Amino acid sequence: MPIMQDDSYGDKLGTMVNPSLNDFGNEAFYKNNAYSWEPKKQHQFILSIPETTGAGAIPAYLVKTSAKPTISNGEITLDHINVQRYVKGKSVWNSIAVQLYDPIEPSAAGAVIEWVRLHHESATGRDGYSNMYKKTLTLSQLSPIGEVIEEWALYGTFITEANFGSLDWSAEDVVMIDLTLRYDYAFLKY
Repeated sequence: MPIMQDDSYGDKLGTMVNPSLNDFGNEAFYKNNAYSWEPKKQHQFILSIPETTGAGAIPAYLVKTSAKPTISNGEITLDHINVQRYVKGKSVWNSIAVQLYDPIEPSAAGAVIEWVRLHHESATGRDGYSNMYKKTLTLSQLSPIGEVIEEWALYGTFITEANFGSLDWSAEDVVMIDLTLRYDYAFLKY
C-alpha cells in the first residue's frame, strides 16, 4: 500500500510512494558507494587453538581451512483447531570442520592426539572431565593489511572426530588432518 512520504525523503513531500522504491540518491552517489566497500576474503583468517593443561597449542599456521559458526533454531508447533502456529524451540550451535597441515615438525598429529587424550586415554580407558578437554577457540578474520575485523569466540570446544589423513604411494599430496569440533556456543565479539 502506498504511503505518504515524509520530509526525511527530501523534496517530494505529500506525494504517494512505494516504500520499496524510494529514491536513495542520485546515480553517482550509488555508484560511489557500490564500488567503495571491501569484501571479507576467505583466505584471510587465523584460528587460534590454545594450549590447556596436558595438551599444547596447535600452531595457527597449521590451520588450512575452518568453517565459521552456524546456529540452528528448532521449532515448536502449536496446534489450534484448523491451524498451526510456530515458535522457536532450542538453539543449537552446529559443529565446525577444521583441516590442518601435518608437518614433520611441529607435528600436528602429536598436538591433536595430546588433546584427544584429554578426552579419552586409550591406554587406560580413562575419560577426562570436561574442564580438562574443553577449550575456547578464537576465529579471527583479517583485513587485507592484517588487522582483525571480525572475531568469534567458540566456548566449550572439543573434538568429536579426528581423521589423521591417508597415505598413497601414487599420490603427491601432503598429509592433512581433518577435525570435527563441537562447541557449546559462539560469540561474535566484533
